[in-house]
Amino acid sequence: MRNRFQRRVFNPAMAQTVLPEKIQEKITAPRLIEFKHIGRKIVVVTAYDYAAGRLADRAGVDVILVGDTLGIMALGYKNTVPVTLDEMIHHTKAVKRGVKNALVVADLPFGTYQASPQEAFHSAARLLKEGGAHAVKLEGGVHLAETVRLLTSSGIPVMGHLGLTPQSVNLFGGNKIQGRTTDAAELMVRSARALQEAGAFGMVLEAIPAELAKRITAEVGIPTIGIGAGADCDGQVQVWNDLFGIYPGRPLRHAKCYVNLGEIIEEALRTYADEVRQEAFPTEENSH
Repeated sequence: MRNRFQRRVFNPAMAQTVLPEKIQEKITAPRLIEFKHIGRKIVVVTAYDYAAGRLADRAGVDVILVGDTLGIMALGYKNTVPVTLDEMIHHTKAVKRGVKNALVVADLPFGTYQASPQEAFHSAARLLKEGGAHAVKLEGGVHLAETVRLLTSSGIPVMGHLGLTPQSVNLFGGNKIQGRTTDAAELMVRSARALQEAGAFGMVLEAIPAELAKRITAEVGIPTIGIGAGADCDGQVQVWNDLFGIYPGRPLRHAKCYVNLGEIIEEALRTYADEVRQEAFPTEENSH
């Protein structure tokens, strides 16, 4: 009998005949920590609307991240900096409507939590109360420990984010690998410990050397979710558009396209346009 966590290969020919498996339990923040300790890898994917949330949930994804990458992928911004809290709430509400079992985590956008722990609390509370998120994610380490502590002590589950933190793109001078020097690596390890001690239930490790990610994963008792951080993290996260080839441009090294829906959708649209112009659609079958 096939283990329900066994890796399956995507087969487009079977997509309409085989129903996706459903996870059998409601995923919670404490359950993710249990997964780490039993060696069960955690699957995370971003989603920005109802349809994506529903599909990811039905497929058995553990965590659905309503990432501020929606600014790039859904709203057409050049980076995540312009995303507002109202936009995050709007998209989180849509995703949450499609989810039954997965843990829904929403990003706190730039400028909504950095000024003070109190500002972070009010922003996070809105994402839970209005957006329906189960937890929030914020970028930063040691300097945000007090903020994480206030949120978690107030009943708000928090996921951290270390390494390449996209909201700091202007400070970094671009999307560059982080943690390459000894000092930078040691600071990241201290930040990981600080996040855990402040009550975070997990953390994303983005675009850091695989050996550093392996070390952090071994030294903290909460899950690490990698993206461009090697295979030794406790789980992996990928961006929806990258998984399905529906974002123009060269794919990132850490991304894997499982099916190029971009080309399929574009070809279908061309066919539709041709049929309308040639008066081949609609036919009598498509008319009332």
